[in-house]
Amino acid sequence: MPSHPIAAPAEAGLAVSVVVTCYNLGGFLMEALHSIPPGCEVIVVDDGSTDPETVAVLDALDTEQYVVLRQPNLGLARARNNGIRIAKGICIIPLDADNRLRPAMVDRTLEILGARADVDIVHGDGEYFGERQGRWMVGPFDFALMIERNRIDACAGFRRSLWERVGGYDENMPVMGYEDWDFWLRCSVAGAAFHYVPEILFDYRVRGGSMLTETMRNRDQLVAYIFAKRELRFLAPLRTDYLRAMEREQRSRPLTGRALLGMAWSRLTARLRGQPAPPGAYIADQ
Repeated sequence: MPSHPIAAPAEAGLAVSVVVTCYNLGGFLMEALHSIPPGCEVIVVDDGSTDPETVAVLDALDTEQYVVLRQPNLGLARARNNGIRIAKGICIIPLDADNRLRPAMVDRTLEILGARADVDIVHGDGEYFGERQGRWMVGPFDFALMIERNRIDACAGFRRSLWERVGGYDENMPVMGYEDWDFWLRCSVAGAAFHYVPEILFDYRVRGGSMLTETMRNRDQLVAYIFAKRELRFLAPLRTDYLRAMEREQRSRPLTGRALLGMAWSRLTARLRGQPAPPGAYIADQ
């Protein structure tokens, strides 16, 4: 969880704040910034970059056009949180410095969150570029699929009030890389509503040497950390049951969120009747 309280915006301002986090990605940063449509507050958080090219690009940014926050190398979660803390927008869109935003991301966030008080998060598809091409088909939010692995990129629009309610991004992750998954899981168990837009809303750069490589080497440690959290630990046995069921079916027919809830219900009814729980069912410890 964040190590210090989350402050409210200093003043009312623009409806959307785009928070761009950058660590030694100066070669891509301007491409990311130029992809953001006019009318947004743009906050660039430098997470202690040491690369001379990146430092030069950051030094040259027009501070009339961008809010530039420089900090020591504190990690992705704290960089995002610090950027959101100073944001004036009531809607937040995170953007990694090596990716690109599409105007539709801002448009759909404003349209949907403005019209529907029951929606907290707007997300859509991505377009791969760089070392891979093609459309990243995300699809509607499915809780069962989300507890298996992350399905939604950081580049989504959400209410600042939701970020405040769940405590922001976890600044104590043992290894960087799963901040988004952890955040979406905590949002979902807090009752947040996801709205999927079947359009390409951002461009996702695939490149060698990205943070994802290190993340995958530490996947088991990160998964254990996430599902040991007080608000998420009840999901750990449910996730295990889901993965076992997926393995039995050889991933040919993934379980839906409805089916996953059915597994939990079958264990509950079995326990109430004093019977052994059926395989593949789950109920949280009492």
